[in-house]
Amino acid sequence: MALTEAVGDEDLVAQHSRLMSPLVWDLAHIGNQEEQWLVREAGGLPALRPDLDVLYDAFRHSRADRPSLPLLGPAQARAYVRAVRERTWEVLEAADVSPDNPDSLLADGFVFGMLAQHEQQHDETMLATHQLRLGPSVLHAPPPPSAPADAAALPREVLVPGGPFTMGTSTEPWALDNEWPQHQVGVAPFWLDTVPVTNGAYQEFIHAGGYRDPRWWTPEGWRHVQEAGLVAPEFWQRNGDGWLRHRFGQVEWVPADEPVMHVCWYEADAYARWAGRRLPTEAEWEKAARWDPESGRSRRYPWGDTDPGTEHANLGTRHLRPAPAGSYPQGAAPSGARQLIGDVWEWTSSEFTPYPGFAAFPYREYSDVFFGPEYKVLRGGAFGVDPVACRGTFRNWDYPVRRQIFAGFRTARDADPGEAS
Repeated sequence: MALTEAVGDEDLVAQHSRLMSPLVWDLAHIGNQEEQWLVREAGGLPALRPDLDVLYDAFRHSRADRPSLPLLGPAQARAYVRAVRERTWEVLEAADVSPDNPDSLLADGFVFGMLAQHEQQHDETMLATHQLRLGPSVLHAPPPPSAPADAAALPREVLVPGGPFTMGTSTEPWALDNEWPQHQVGVAPFWLDTVPVTNGAYQEFIHAGGYRDPRWWTPEGWRHVQEAGLVAPEFWQRNGDGWLRHRFGQVEWVPADEPVMHVCWYEADAYARWAGRRLPTEAEWEKAARWDPESGRSRRYPWGDTDPGTEHANLGTRHLRPAPAGSYPQGAAPSGARQLIGDVWEWTSSEFTPYPGFAAFPYREYSDVFFGPEYKVLRGGAFGVDPVACRGTFRNWDYPVRRQIFAGFRTARDADPGEAS
C-alpha cells in the first residue's frame, strides 16, 4: 500500500516502462492471487470476483500489453484488495496449519507463506517500477549504516573448501518448489570475493575500455552491448571525470564503496573475464553461503538458522540502497564472505534448471515453465527483498539482458592445488 499511495492515480495507471506493469495492475494482481489461493482454495469460500482471474493472469498478458486491458482503477483495486484481505483473516483464523495436516497446501501454513512471498516479490517489482518512474522522489528511507571499521582491511577473497554439501532443502516449510528437494553436490575448492564488486571497482572496468573491447564478452553479450549501446550500468551518466546515478527520483554521485547494481548478466560476466576471474556457479554460491565446516551441515543462512535481523543483512526496504561493501559482519558466512544475503541480487554463471527429483507444486507456472538456458540464476536477495522471500536456498532467475532489477555480482576463481590445502 505504501508503494501505491506514494503517487497519484495518474502514476498508478501509467506504464513507466514496457518492461513493467502499471503499478495498479500489480496491486490488483496481488489481491487476485490471494483470493484464488487463500479465500477459495484454502478457505473454500465463495469467489469475490472470478471475472478478474483472466484479467490478472500474468501468463495470459505480457507486461507490455497490460495497460490496454480493462483494469480496475486505483480506488476499485484498493477496495478489492481490502475485501480479499478481510476474508483472508477469516480463513487464517479457522485454518488447520499444523505440520501433520494431510493437505499439503495447509500443512505448516504453506499456502499462507506462498502468498506472503508472492506479495513481497511483487513489492520488489513495484519498487523497480518506482526506480524507472520519472519525476521527483516520492519514496524515502534512511541511509544504511556506514561500513564497519574493519571493512577496508578485509581480504580480497576467501577460500571455500571443496567437497560435497547439501544443496536445496527438504525441510524448509515455506520453500518454493524449485528449492526442493535437498541433494548432495560436490564442488572443487574455489576462491570467492569477500564482498560484492563495488561501484569503484566497476568504474575501473569502464575506464579501461571494457565496454569497447570484445575480448571480455561472449558473442551474445558483445552483440547486446552494441545493439543496446551499453556504456555503464543502468541509470548511470557521466559527469566530467565522474559518474552520477538516478535513484528513485534523485540524482547523486555514484558512491564508490557500494556494491554495483543494475548490471545485466553479460556485464557481470565481462567484468569477471576482464578481472581474470569468473562468476561463481549457483552451487558454489550456495556452498559459500550455507556450508558450515565445523558441523558439516548446511545452514539456513550464512550466519546460522535464525531468521534475518537488522544486524545480519540489508533487507525489507529499510534503506533504499545497498549498504557499503564490508557491512554486516554479524551476517558473515563461515568462510568470511559478507553480504551474501541482502543488498544486491548476485548473478551466477548457472542456467535455471530443476534439481534432481523436482516436482512442480502447487502450479507449474511458478518454476517449471522457466527452466532452460534462456534464464540465468541470481542468488542472495537485494535491499528491497522482504525476509520472508529470502533465504540461503532461495532461487531467482531472469534473462541475461535484464538491468532494471536490483542485481550486482561477485567473482570467483578456481583454487590452485597448493592453495586448497
